[in-house]
Amino acid sequence: MSAGRLVVCATPIGNLGDVSERAREMLGGADVIYAEDTRRTAKLLSHLGISVPTRSLFAGNERSRTEELLTDVGNGLTVALVSDAGMPTVSDPGAAAVREARRRGLDVVVVPGPSAVTTAVALAGFGGDRFVFEGFLPRKGDERQRRLDEIRDETRSVVLFASPRRLGSDLADIAALSGEREVAVIREMTKLHEEIWVGSAAGAAEHWMGAEVKGEVTLVLGPVEPPAGSVDEAIAAALALIDAGESVSAAARRAASESGVSRRDVYQALLDQGRS
Repeated sequence: MSAGRLVVCATPIGNLGDVSERAREMLGGADVIYAEDTRRTAKLLSHLGISVPTRSLFAGNERSRTEELLTDVGNGLTVALVSDAGMPTVSDPGAAAVREARRRGLDVVVVPGPSAVTTAVALAGFGGDRFVFEGFLPRKGDERQRRLDEIRDETRSVVLFASPRRLGSDLADIAALSGEREVAVIREMTKLHEEIWVGSAAGAAEHWMGAEVKGEVTLVLGPVEPPAGSVDEAIAAALALIDAGESVSAAARRAASESGVSRRDVYQALLDQGRS
């Protein structure tokens, strides 16, 4: 039996003309394609003139379908994995399949291609030397607030994905942290109705709140200027708060907020000193 392999294949984020020749070759040569949405993938395959069996692999069935996928690879098949758009595993299913395939010693290759993350960084114009990708914000609760707190202090550009239904609330929460922060709201990248809006976080929240938004949305937040406060002073203040009975997390947040330094830096320093 010939050795199988898993081909993790990037696909266009909108414009089908962006598909690479290597992606066309790999998809056409696959024995089976596992797709986040078989209907969307069928449109891509039709555009490419490719006829290959497809099976669904999305968040709801990822666990069971991952095992089927790995069995196919183990049986010598060439299996392609695609998401709705862009690179599988990046805020999309697929990471478990790649991780387990490597653990089992199966061959894994990646076909690079279009990326909503890097395309948005280029369109925003805030600079791409250093940036972070945060995916989708948690929907609610403490986890959402913790993520927003981290983003507030980030001195690199931040790339976020946003659901059209939650775009207004996401922007409102970002604006509540820093209304003057520069934000790019990018919709339907590479498609006919591509839209780019750039302005302050407060202006973005006002502009998009209640708007009927369709299509994929990516946000880029401009970098925050490094704080002028002293990290050492903030750490000392946090240690005093901990000694007074506050938790490490609460002390780091309060000391960072009062001094204007990064909460992440204060928190990490406390952990390094054995406070937990």
